[in-house]
Amino acid sequence: MSTDIDLSDYQTRRASLIDEDRSLRREFISSRLRSAKEIEADKIVRKIRALEAETIWQQDYPSIPHPFPGMEFLTGKSIIMRTKIFEILSKMPKGALLHAHLDATVNAEFLLELALKQPGIHLRVNKPFVASPLSENLPEFRILPETQFSNLLSLADVSYTPGSWISLQNARKSFPTHLGGQDGFDSWVVGSMTINPAEATFLTSTGLIRVEPIFSEYIREFFRSSIRDGISYIEARINFLFKNMYGADGQENIPHREWLVMFDRIMNETKAEMEAQGRPDDFIGARIIYSTIRFITSEELEWYLEDCIALKKEFPHLIAGFDLVGHEDSLHPLIYYIKPLLRFRERQREEGVDIPFIFHAGETLGDGTQADINLYDAILLGTKRIGHGYSLIKHPKLMETCRLMGIAVEVCPISGCGQRLTSSMPMHPLPVLLNTGVPVALCSDDPAVFGNMGLTFDYYQVLVASEITGLSTLGALARDSIEFSTLGEEEKKRALAGFERRWETFVGDIVE
Repeated sequence: MSTDIDLSDYQTRRASLIDEDRSLRREFISSRLRSAKEIEADKIVRKIRALEAETIWQQDYPSIPHPFPGMEFLTGKSIIMRTKIFEILSKMPKGALLHAHLDATVNAEFLLELALKQPGIHLRVNKPFVASPLSENLPEFRILPETQFSNLLSLADVSYTPGSWISLQNARKSFPTHLGGQDGFDSWVVGSMTINPAEATFLTSTGLIRVEPIFSEYIREFFRSSIRDGISYIEARINFLFKNMYGADGQENIPHREWLVMFDRIMNETKAEMEAQGRPDDFIGARIIYSTIRFITSEELEWYLEDCIALKKEFPHLIAGFDLVGHEDSLHPLIYYIKPLLRFRERQREEGVDIPFIFHAGETLGDGTQADINLYDAILLGTKRIGHGYSLIKHPKLMETCRLMGIAVEVCPISGCGQRLTSSMPMHPLPVLLNTGVPVALCSDDPAVFGNMGLTFDYYQVLVASEITGLSTLGALARDSIEFSTLGEEEKKRALAGFERRWETFVGDIVE
């Protein structure tokens, strides 16, 4: 009996099925033709990825059992930084950053440096140092007026009363040597603003950031560090829950409009810097997604919506949209706010402004829970994009709606793992979104908390966790981040043209 089998027909049908299955992926449906250099660069990156999977990720690391590409970020970060892929991606143009909470976008060490320059910054702890480990005794920060400056010298003194304010500078100078002295103090404070793999929560740094002289320089560093990582445009979520910011005099008297004045000034100064360096396309600019938190009442929300409209009228170029943020599983769902949100759309028509909703929705493991059902309300309310959308893949109809209506999902890979929505990138729902053609923009969410500043780490995790995803996929994601931004059409054309120039240089450097 003959064993010769003609496999050509089977192989043809197999290839056709694979092509048909992948035909919805946005890098394949694009009319853009890949250059010869991009095709070659993609092959090179895939070879390096395969080599590093068999070498660097197979080595023994005493503190990291069973490492693998795409593993939980905080555990695998030290390995990631040893790879050639990470080095390559650090030079990649990344388009836009569309989902980042301003309060967690700047390196915690830099924020501490800014705070130490302000003599009015004080801190306090609620437990005696001798009674609890440092990691469980987290500081609270505030700037005080000069009349309330503290003369206390040490947090660790037996006479220190928990809850008493002490100047940040004195607390640092007098930090006990057995706790590491000034270096130990810095590690403690920085650690209070970040998390490690064993922790699930973090202390907000709002008490340091919402101070006028710090706020300006914080924003400047956010822009500069983003530019260094290849990000050319930003839409930052700013939490306007606090109706005033503290001034340098320690008084809480800086209203929201002054926040925007500072943001606008620093943005324009940063654009001028890039212009002077002959790099105008490296920073198109930045806008603000006005946000408040889901624990406020429906009645309280009305004040914030009117405030948002007023700021949009005065700063039309800065306000990009509106969002409600906070832990979806435990705070109010969108339906709780439905009356003021519907009224908000009417008020916009009355005032002649356009402020799209850009809602967090589906940042949950739930199925049919209130947090999961936020997805339906976000879409019905006309959200321009969906923040996180982790549970979106449980809803085929909603995924189809996002694909057909062009509702992009702001996927934050490392944040999703850090918040325990998944344990690693191979388990992340992102491939489902990509394979079904849902537009996606990779974002960082709270990079200062997890130590994934910029977007390089997020792009790395996505690339190494998929055999389908290649360099061209990353380029498509970066383009979509610009396409699905709130930039006007002419601004988008300029941003995309600048991206394409930088992209061709980037792929050319890989090949050469």
